[in-house]
Amino acid sequence: MYAKQYEIALPADYDMGIIRRRVAERGHALDGRAGLGLKAYLLRESPNQYAPFYLWRDPGRMAEFLVGGGGFENIVRDFGRPVVRHWTGLAFQPGPARDRTPRHASRLVTPVGADAAAAVEEALAGLSATARGSGVHSAALALDPHHWQLVRFVLGEHDGEATERYEVLHLSAPELGALRVGRQW
Repeated sequence: MYAKQYEIALPADYDMGIIRRRVAERGHALDGRAGLGLKAYLLRESPNQYAPFYLWRDPGRMAEFLVGGGGFENIVRDFGRPVVRHWTGLAFQPGPARDRTPRHASRLVTPVGADAAAAVEEALAGLSATARGSGVHSAALALDPHHWQLVRFVLGEHDGEATERYEVLHLSAPELGALRVGRQW
């Protein structure tokens, strides 16, 4: 599993209805994308931001999406080329609300201390507890080994503990059921 997200900062006076219409009209384009576990079309106001989050089953399909004419060129055409953050997947857990469409997403980024193994074990235990929470659709844990940060991403019916919170406009989940559950190694 591989996680990625890009954040498109928009001006304070930007009509966020444009993004809502864009997702309503085009969001279904990835509903059948091979290799994609899920794409959450995310919006945040204050500051205005469009910030889709992906969990890929197949890194080759992710590469095709980014540079092989697989769809990312539309973002580049409309907004310029954003920085794409990416993380190695450590764990994925479906939640009790996985059959419902999530309305909210949260991202919690934490630094990895001197004892990386202990930090990951603690985060894995936290992820498991979070995923069992009422209204949780799914939760993922991933690692950025460049900056030594963990990211916990949660989809659900309510806002969760986070450094960033988002509204989910659409969820494409063509291979959600095929994502490996639990620790990825």
